[in-house]
Amino acid sequence: MAIAFSIALGLGLSAACGFRVFVPLLALSAAAHAGQVSLAPGFAWIGTEAALLVFAVASVCEIAAYAFPVFDNFLDTLATPAAVIAGSLLTASVAFELAPLARWSLALIAGGGIAGLIQVATTATRAGSTAVTGGMGNLVVSKAEFIGSATLSFLAVFLPFAALGVTLVLIVYATVRILRRRQRLKHSVNS
Repeated sequence: MAIAFSIALGLGLSAACGFRVFVPLLALSAAAHAGQVSLAPGFAWIGTEAALLVFAVASVCEIAAYAFPVFDNFLDTLATPAAVIAGSLLTASVAFELAPLARWSLALIAGGGIAGLIQVATTATRAGSTAVTGGMGNLVVSKAEFIGSATLSFLAVFLPFAALGVTLVLIVYATVRILRRRQRLKHSVNS
């Protein structure tokens, strides 16, 4: 049961990275600092006061930066690889019951993959909002992404199996959204 719990926790936090990179790191840091979550060997630094402070400042800066239209689209280009890295790190840091090869395979493939998939879908949503509203609707998108990241991070820490269920729904939604966008782009190029 501990393995399933840690996998659900890691994948839920990874999915939250697709919305905001630092909010899930802050959530895990706070949970580890409070003794709520155990970390894999080599990841104890995530639960330190210094890491908690750094992740808190980084979260505030990230949330504030997304409040500026046009700049938020630029941030998405940086956030995509950062989300993959953070998603991989988060999954690896909590999958302490797994052997190192299994832990890192799960972290890189599932954790990083889920974070990247959701980040690509949020980037597409922001691009659509920019195209339709000239960037004025991006603030609403940004707030929804923050709420999604915070809620999913909370669920992952306190109700990891519920977070895993939400993550599976998000994977399906993001995949469908990306495939539909690809079809529209292909159709518009052929027209």
